[in-house]
Amino acid sequence: MTQHSLFKTLLICSLQVGSVFFVHTAAFGQNTSELGLGLGALSYKGELAPEYRFANNRPAITAFYRKDVSKAVTLKGSVLAGLLRADDRQVKGVNNGPMPLNQYRSANLKGSLYELGGTLEYNFFDYYSKQVKTRFTPYAFVGVAGFMAPVRTLFTGTFRAPEEKNTVIGLAIPAGVGLKLGLSTHWNLGAEVGARKAFTDQLDNISTQNEVVANRHDQDWYYYGGFSISYTFYKIRCPEVTAGSQ
Repeated sequence: MTQHSLFKTLLICSLQVGSVFFVHTAAFGQNTSELGLGLGALSYKGELAPEYRFANNRPAITAFYRKDVSKAVTLKGSVLAGLLRADDRQVKGVNNGPMPLNQYRSANLKGSLYELGGTLEYNFFDYYSKQVKTRFTPYAFVGVAGFMAPVRTLFTGTFRAPEEKNTVIGLAIPAGVGLKLGLSTHWNLGAEVGARKAFTDQLDNISTQNEVVANRHDQDWYYYGGFSISYTFYKIRCPEVTAGSQ
C-alpha cells in the first residue's frame, strides 16, 4: 500500500467511525464541552535522532477545545506550538560509542513547529457519571493534523554542505493515550503523550542531501507529551413541548 493510499484509508475510517458516533449523539449526548491549556515538551525523531531521545525534548504549549458526543467518545480540536532540536553528535552506537555516519555528517537541527489538529478520543470510563465521587478516565486518541515547521540545519562535520533553511508544511497522524481527572465540578487536570507520524522526510533537511548521507526511504516523526488544565461547560437541555401536552 502506498503512503497516499494509507492516508486515504485512515481518513475514511476516521470519518466512518465519527459518523457512527455523531448519530449516537443525537440521543445520548453528554451536553458538556471543555476549553483548556497545556504545557509540555516536543521532540523530533528522524535521521538526526533515529530513536526517541529525552534530551531532544523542548518546550511546547497547546490550547484545545473538547466536545463530548457520547459517554465514551470526545472530539477534540487543538493548536500546538513548540521548538525542535536534534544533533548528530548526540547519537551513540554500541558501548555508547559514536556512529560513523552521524559523526561524518555532524548536522544539527534548530527550528519550531506549529500544528492544527483534530482527534477522536475514546474514554474508557464514563467521565461525567453521577454514580462516582471522583471523576477519572484513561483515554486513547487518533486523528489528523496539519503542521508548519520553519527549520534550519547546519553541517559541521567532515561532510560539508551549505546551511539549509526550509519551512515544511505537511500532514501528520496523531495517536496516543492520556488521563483525565476531575478536580471539581468544572475543573479538570489532564496528562497526555502522543506520537505524530509525519508524511514527509523534510523536517531535518537531510533528504535534500546526496545519498551518501541521506536516507530517502523513511519519514520523520515528532512527539508531544504534557499536562493540561481545562474548564468544563455544561449545557442544560430543556425538554421539548408538544401540542398534546399543552
